Amino acid sequence: MKNEIISRAKRAFALLSLLTIAACGSAPTDPATSDTVPTETTQGAQLPSGNAATGGDASPTAADPAPTTGDPSGASGTQPAAPSMPAPATPMPYRGINLAGGEFGSAIPGVLGRDYAFPTTSEVDYYMSKGMNTFRMGFKWERMQPAANGAFDAAYESGLAAIVAYATGKGAKVIVQPHNFARYYGNTVGSAQVPNAVFADFWTRMAKKYGSNANVMFNLVNEPHDISTTQWVGAANAAIAAIRATGAKNVIVVPGASWTGAHSWASNDGFGSSNAVAMLGIVDPGKNFLVEVHQYLDADSSGGGGNCVSTTIGKERLTGWVKWLRDNKMRGMLGEFAGGNNATCNAAVTDMLTYMMANTDVIDGWTWWAGGPMWGSYLFTLDPVGGKDQPQMALLSPFLG
Repeated sequence: MKNEIISRAKRAFALLSLLTIAACGSAPTDPATSDTVPTETTQGAQLPSGNAATGGDASPTAADPAPTTGDPSGASGTQPAAPSMPAPATPMPYRGINLAGGEFGSAIPGVLGRDYAFPTTSEVDYYMSKGMNTFRMGFKWERMQPAANGAFDAAYESGLAAIVAYATGKGAKVIVQPHNFARYYGNTVGSAQVPNAVFADFWTRMAKKYGSNANVMFNLVNEPHDISTTQWVGAANAAIAAIRATGAKNVIVVPGASWTGAHSWASNDGFGSSNAVAMLGIVDPGKNFLVEVHQYLDADSSGGGGNCVSTTIGKERLTGWVKWLRDNKMRGMLGEFAGGNNATCNAAVTDMLTYMMANTDVIDGWTWWAGGPMWGSYLFTLDPVGGKDQPQMALLSPFLG
């Protein structure tokens, strides 16, 4: 517990430091002046700092984490993928990938192609050809809406809108989400600096923009943390009410607080009651929402490394959340997960997906972390290199239908 608290404190300090300059992620150097990619943020999501080429793989740097080739026991050599599983008869409704890029970089507003880049049409085509039908796409709230209660930035909005229109036009679902950790210019939603009305205004504008497109899903934020669960639920309910007030009937994806971790769903992290208690207070007049968790497989559930605790750790960390969904007649979604390319992780990912398939009465889908045009050699990226699939794609394929 002590190590987990220290780990979270370090992540929170790094995040808050960079959020002061409107960044997402932590790095050993200032991302405003460094080419370091990628850098750790949150319960797993790692974001480059910028200055990477658009529309393709960025050149690897010394800071790029090398793909893990051994299991936690220390065995060396590239490990084979886990055996393929028979394709499930009925895939979950939503199965896909986080296509990151619009949220990258510390600069506000930033420069397209240097600090950030939106996902590409070729990426959408590739993943759909593999059977994926859902894309979780992040963006930066401060770039989208530079001033509280103000109009959206036309150029930035059009960049997101173009790729959303392309993907949904091909029949895919797109989950749009401000990758802001329940913060706006570093201040938490529901605070005096960012009252619920500001958060509601933002989602009113998003709902008016995308509410007529049934293939768009609204993910309120990415990974709220260091915010009381009561404060977060109040802000979430304000946003949900605002979305429904526009007449939008879209699916709303509501993340839990405390980094949205499934493993800690019933735990009190010092910021109020647990998600298991607080999230019972979510109210959707449209009765069309999913409760989101993220879950990584390394020792601290951060996703900061490529090794996995065991071959069954994913299932074990999801079990409490799944029971909570069933007990409370709710439905959920795994918004982020990943594992390194080694024998233990390959088996753990397969076991995790198999477990989710056995619980489709309460789990509606999953999105792998991550793909996108600026990842370079990031160990979890699924973007193909030189026309060749990444090894982890073989693990997901049997579950894509």
